[in-house]
Amino acid sequence: MKAEKKINGSPAPDSGKVVISSQDRFIYKDDDAIDKAFDWKQFSRLFSYMKPYAKQMLPLVLVMMVLGTLTKLTVPFLTSLAIDRAIAPKDGNTSLSLLYIITASVIVLYLIQWIAGVYRIKFTNIIGQRVIYDLRSDLFKHIQKLSFNFFDKRPAGSVLVRVTNDINSLQDLFTNGVVNLMIDCVQLVGIVLILLLINWKLGLAVMVTVPIMFFISTKLRQKIRVAWQVVRMKNSRINSHLNESIQGIRVTQAYTQEQENMKFFDRMNMESRKSWDKASAMNQGFGPIIEVTGGIGTLILFWLGAYLIQHDQLTVGLLVAFSSYVSNFWDPINRLGQMYNQLLVAMASSERIFEYLDEEPMIKDKPGAITLPQISGDIRFERVVFEYEKGRAALKGIDIDVKAGQSIALVGHTGSGKSTIINLISRFYDIKSGRITIDGYDIRDVTVQSLRKQIGIVLQDTFIFSGTIRDNIRFGRLDATDEEVERAAMAVGAHEFIDKLPNGYDTEVEERGSALSMGQRQLLSFARALLADPRILILDEATASIDTETELKIQEALKILLQGRTSFIVAHRLSTIRHADKIIVLDHGEIKEEGNHKELVAINGIYNGLIEAQFRFL
Repeated sequence: MKAEKKINGSPAPDSGKVVISSQDRFIYKDDDAIDKAFDWKQFSRLFSYMKPYAKQMLPLVLVMMVLGTLTKLTVPFLTSLAIDRAIAPKDGNTSLSLLYIITASVIVLYLIQWIAGVYRIKFTNIIGQRVIYDLRSDLFKHIQKLSFNFFDKRPAGSVLVRVTNDINSLQDLFTNGVVNLMIDCVQLVGIVLILLLINWKLGLAVMVTVPIMFFISTKLRQKIRVAWQVVRMKNSRINSHLNESIQGIRVTQAYTQEQENMKFFDRMNMESRKSWDKASAMNQGFGPIIEVTGGIGTLILFWLGAYLIQHDQLTVGLLVAFSSYVSNFWDPINRLGQMYNQLLVAMASSERIFEYLDEEPMIKDKPGAITLPQISGDIRFERVVFEYEKGRAALKGIDIDVKAGQSIALVGHTGSGKSTIINLISRFYDIKSGRITIDGYDIRDVTVQSLRKQIGIVLQDTFIFSGTIRDNIRFGRLDATDEEVERAAMAVGAHEFIDKLPNGYDTEVEERGSALSMGQRQLLSFARALLADPRILILDEATASIDTETELKIQEALKILLQGRTSFIVAHRLSTIRHADKIIVLDHGEIKEEGNHKELVAINGIYNGLIEAQFRFL
């Protein structure tokens, strides 16, 4: 979603972000409130997640619900019998035995109601948790399929909020809200019928305030819905900032920006609190409406009820029962109002969840895509044009011909197109025009999975997952044996430092491998790539973070790693690519020079200038 960037109060077009405060604080408009009318189709889509469990457990829930409702509606009727027949009958003959029978019946009914409630809650909790599990799983699986451009536009914290907070906010709706809604609706219908059967005049008089209550409450609904959307948006921004702050804590402390960071967070936190206070205050507006209308209804009940008793059209027992039914009538009305608020909160979250679920991957298999067979590694770029943004070409008619087993080095200034080329080989993005083939297969005609399975990538910023050293290496090929994992580590020179760790290959490392040096993390990434045994290997500044001594050690390991594979090497340290079969010099998305090291030095062009520039700064 496109946004606008402000620097010192002035907008800069096409930046994609919004800068807040004096620091480079970015808030993505991806998380702005979604202003739509209540979408019943989306409501139906949300509750379709209950269908798999409807036949299995919903009948039990409905039985418990009906049983509990019937027992609750029966108690006031028995109370009226106790008053009119046992305590104060018209003939004056009280009956203790009848009173005992009615009292025992009421106790039994309350016991049945309690048992039905216990099992209803148990079954609804099971259904609710399974629905939340399915919804969270679907969202996570879908996010895994989304293309790089999706993550390019969104901070990690924003994505995290959708999978955690937004889905968690639906738990109460599925575990309690849906069944309570059905209970209250059944109870309301039952009470209305009973009131009209007891005395239709009194029943209609009491319920005359209901339309007034609904008219007033509907005015609040849209405002409440938007208010809860804003709450979700503010919370999402807090999570995005937290993620950014944790990832960048070293930079923050290095530049002593802790106070500025805390001030910025405090402003976001205050905005979140105010948005919550506003939404909560609107929520609470339903309570007074119900109380006022309920109070008016009670006044009508006793005024008209007394008149009917005086004219022998109603008994005292029936008036007491009527009063009890009216009280039970306003309770579900109040809960339905709160339920609607809860539904608005859920809709605000579900809109954000379904927004991600409806996001189509830019990179996906076309109809009829075939599985890429085992490849040799011939790669061709044929007049390839690529744009990250429309009208701004990152590659301009690139032609590259690579034979299987060749090593290709890509060099050039920042922004020249080096990383773009290697991203296109793995089809992380689709080209605008031209063609990229591997062994003669257009990469758009084969399945993405079969393509990427035969490509290995080693990045400069190596990601280490939480877990053991062994598991991190085995990530390259999950079915690898322990012996294969250790052989891969030995081949790239990682075994030496791993063996010195407290538990060797079973040493636990934290997220991103913070306990390991940059060089050690890179060696693990080499072992991971070697274990995967790809036909095409991409090294994106893979030795940039390795010291000279370590680099010398892995040069021999690289020979093993690159042997028999087609490789693309992106490196600013030109000493690492001297022996590449072909060096391609890029500038502003175009190939300016092409050849091996000796040939490019001989022509004394851009490549030679880059070498001289590096030596000047040594």
